[in-house]
Amino acid sequence: MPLRFVFGVHNHQPVGNFGSVFEQTYKEGYAPFLGLMEAYPEIPFTVHNSGCLLEWLVAERPEYVARLKALVARGQVEILGGGFQEPILAMLPRWDRIGQIRAYTRYLEQLFTCRVRGMWLAERVWEPELVSDLAEAGIEYTLLDDYHFRQAGLEDEQLFGWFVSEDEGRLVKVFPISEPMRYLVPWKTPEEAIAYLGQVASKHPDAVVVCADDGEKFGGWPETHKHCYTDGWLWRFFDLLRENRHWIRFCTLSQALDETSSRGLAYLPDCSYREMTEWALPASRLQAYNRVVQWLEHDPRGPEIKRFLRGGFWRNFKAKYPEVHEMYCRMLEVSQRLHEQAEADPQGFEAARQDLYRAQCNCPYWHGAFGGLYLPHLRNAVYRHLIKAEGAALLAQGDTINLVEAEARDFNLDTRPEVCLRNSALVAYLAPHAGGMLYELDLFAVAHNLLATLSRRPEAYHETIIRAAAGARTESQVSKVVEGARFKQSGLERLLQYDRYQRKSLIDHFYGPSVTLEQLAAHQEAEAGDFVGAAYEFQIKRHRRAVHVLMQREGQAAGSNVKLTKMLSLEAESDTLAIRYALAGAPHLGGFHFGIEFNFAGMAAGQEDRYFHHDRAARAGQLQTLQDVADLRTFGLVDEWLGLDAVLQFSRSTGVWAFPVQTVSQSEGGFELVHQSTAVVPHWQVELDEQGRWEVVIQLKLDASRAEARRRN
Repeated sequence: MPLRFVFGVHNHQPVGNFGSVFEQTYKEGYAPFLGLMEAYPEIPFTVHNSGCLLEWLVAERPEYVARLKALVARGQVEILGGGFQEPILAMLPRWDRIGQIRAYTRYLEQLFTCRVRGMWLAERVWEPELVSDLAEAGIEYTLLDDYHFRQAGLEDEQLFGWFVSEDEGRLVKVFPISEPMRYLVPWKTPEEAIAYLGQVASKHPDAVVVCADDGEKFGGWPETHKHCYTDGWLWRFFDLLRENRHWIRFCTLSQALDETSSRGLAYLPDCSYREMTEWALPASRLQAYNRVVQWLEHDPRGPEIKRFLRGGFWRNFKAKYPEVHEMYCRMLEVSQRLHEQAEADPQGFEAARQDLYRAQCNCPYWHGAFGGLYLPHLRNAVYRHLIKAEGAALLAQGDTINLVEAEARDFNLDTRPEVCLRNSALVAYLAPHAGGMLYELDLFAVAHNLLATLSRRPEAYHETIIRAAAGARTESQVSKVVEGARFKQSGLERLLQYDRYQRKSLIDHFYGPSVTLEQLAAHQEAEAGDFVGAAYEFQIKRHRRAVHVLMQREGQAAGSNVKLTKMLSLEAESDTLAIRYALAGAPHLGGFHFGIEFNFAGMAAGQEDRYFHHDRAARAGQLQTLQDVADLRTFGLVDEWLGLDAVLQFSRSTGVWAFPVQTVSQSEGGFELVHQSTAVVPHWQVELDEQGRWEVVIQLKLDASRAEARRRN
């Protein structure tokens, strides 16, 4: 019997990615690969385009969709479904899992006039109970890596066919994706890939080999367009396939299902592809894991031992990165709200549900070899769609003009209560138990979370950067490829700084009297107090058109006892948070700097239309510049593209420090420096009065009139 060979591609661009990236990847990857498929009509393909990419193709490149429809119509291409906006299904509530799959199946079947039997599972993140949900959503089969099957105890020699998995009596068929083929195509020679297929065919009559991977590796990743098309790797490979069709039968996944029998029952553990399990480990554990893998490369027993090595669990990205957990918890909150309201009005929430689905796109919820979480525009997109979905839900409730509310409950699933303030203009989340910080600030007018920040933390790949710098004789050498990685900038090793706390707002700092902006910017300052991250007591006060949250704590500052009280107030319809701070202690206590750290995220650096302003300058520099200004009553940040002016107004004369918070991270393009937020720290040399008190009132005004005027026009 001939070997059955299935070739599949998974094309994806995340929600919120730049249009220029969609366009470039289309020209260098998706369009040339479509031309390749058309040039080999006798070879069938299995194709998955994520919904976020396909919606762009429909709007911007309808000719691609028309050509793909023609290939579907002539039976050469099988279309795979999936979650509409490419979510990690395991992180969704069950109603959203099934809803996303069903919605995308309907969309694909209408667009391509075809039947969708199988689906692509985003990042191949698998949990056993997904069987029931996939079956409920009408899915017959899916694909997972052969790594999943090896983790279940199956031998490599068993993995040349499809299996059945079961949950609560529901069945789904599962194909193993060949890891050897993933690494052969297109990274080795075409002849080596064909030789591997020949080895399988000689040992396993009636074998099915599935080669399915990211379509971006065929032109979209750096230097792959030249490799695959200009240098002709793909053309040579498919010519060889055609030459060997006397023993290779080309088929789609559905054809393989219909023509072969199951290889048996397989219960697969919680898993994803091998690299993802490694990235999910904490940085220190990943470094240790990498050392073990390196040792085994020199041990003759290595291949056998490595079969039993296992990395981490995908859900632990939520523990590894608090920012992922914040997005996740916010997504659950909005999903629950929509689910409850949509039960009463199923059609009225369709647009809001689509925003929720877009906010569930997987890419910013993890980080590995791709930018993911570290890319601010992807995090901003998640919050933009969550805020739009919640705004629609609030409008459906009726009167938003008089809306002002405060609620205390465990919003972020850490067993302790947080506080949410909400009116028709904004939503603010406070964590009294974590320094009384303001950790999310959503603005409905621009659908933006000003606190979608990211703290700087160690990553396992930082070792590569340090080793590269240590081994380089010149600065330019660090920018070259080292250990398989590219450096988009030199000097990154000098910018590896790590935060001791989350970069949020209302972070209460006490410093010695000689602290400088340069020390803060380099994160070399020394805290003279114990308030950062400490638990505050809190109480909520409600009035007819205003709510107040009072937080207070007694602690140490410059070696003395100090009581700090801060109160946030929000009125109905207001775009302003009023913040009152009071310090109390021994009379005339002083000799310390008191600073209140704010962070502003999603307001881009390095752009002329994003800038600081204050009392003495309408434009005081772009948002990545260092600012050290004294005797101010106002200090603001403008993002003309976003249409927002965030202004701090002070009741007493204030010094302000401002500096960029930048991470060193990796993406498919190499190691790079990424602007994550702008830290703004109003500060005072404090002297308590005769009553042992000191106070300041800050108004944080979030003026979105630019955006609103743009919408009206």
